[in-house]
Amino acid sequence: AGAGRGEARRGMAGRGGVRRGGTAGQAATVASFRGWARGLQDLSGDGGVRKAELRPGSGPVVPPAASVAVKYSGYLEHWDEPFCTNCYSKSPGLMKLGKDVTLRGLEIGLLTMKKGEVARFVFTPDYAYGRQGCPPLIPPNATVMFEVEVLDFLDSDESDTFFELTAEQQDTFPLQKVLKVADTEREFGNYLYRKRHFESAKDRYKRAFSILGRSPSSEAEQCQIDASKLLVLLNLSLTYLKLERPAQALAYGEKALEIDRRNAKALFRCGQACLCMTEYKKARDFLVRAQRIQPFNHDINNELKKLA
Repeated sequence: AGAGRGEARRGMAGRGGVRRGGTAGQAATVASFRGWARGLQDLSGDGGVRKAELRPGSGPVVPPAASVAVKYSGYLEHWDEPFCTNCYSKSPGLMKLGKDVTLRGLEIGLLTMKKGEVARFVFTPDYAYGRQGCPPLIPPNATVMFEVEVLDFLDSDESDTFFELTAEQQDTFPLQKVLKVADTEREFGNYLYRKRHFESAKDRYKRAFSILGRSPSSEAEQCQIDASKLLVLLNLSLTYLKLERPAQALAYGEKALEIDRRNAKALFRCGQACLCMTEYKKARDFLVRAQRIQPFNHDINNELKKLA
């Protein structure tokens, strides 16, 4: 029952980005939420966690131990302003269920939600801040309401478990599982890249690359490893360009070309990196090779114009 008490102090939970405190309509809703909560879906079976879907989501529901990006606001009864919220954050970070999301009711609720869904939850004290509450912010035996929006999630359970193992234990995993873990790490990197967290994205890509060095038992396995490596190397090259570290961007682009000499993206990244380092002849060579493969690519042609 006490799980998540420190959460009130940290302001970490989920979002209610649907509405913000301050309107008369919401004040009335917040003031009386224990009354109307009886008509909501009972998720816990004892009335401790109740849910109202405000906007449907799409795709699968959030899986156990996933990493989720949510926006939220938490309300006390008779309050028209949230006691915690992250609805002013432009890009909420990923939080791991069972680790970062420690409010019991919130985790139960999130496991019923889909990407893009917005929902309202009411948690009794046993599923929120317990009998003692979280003074001075949360009073004893407080029933709370959360409005939550799931922005995104990644099924990171298998990946997180893998990286907790020793190198010897990791080596016993079949290749298909290793490739799946590498793909999950790359997806993490992509999420962080889209949020412009380039340093963190780079670290995720490097972690993915670190487990792709095993020796294949067949040509088919080598092809699978190379395909996974290529995607990660291209991501690393682009991310180092964003970090304004062109030498590293060039190094990873050239590693990608060792796998696929005619990869237009790798040639383009190498050309961009050389351009940043004022190595104009090398830049032109890479970009001309890329243009031969994709003659109508505007990005490649625009980079070549800079060298005219």
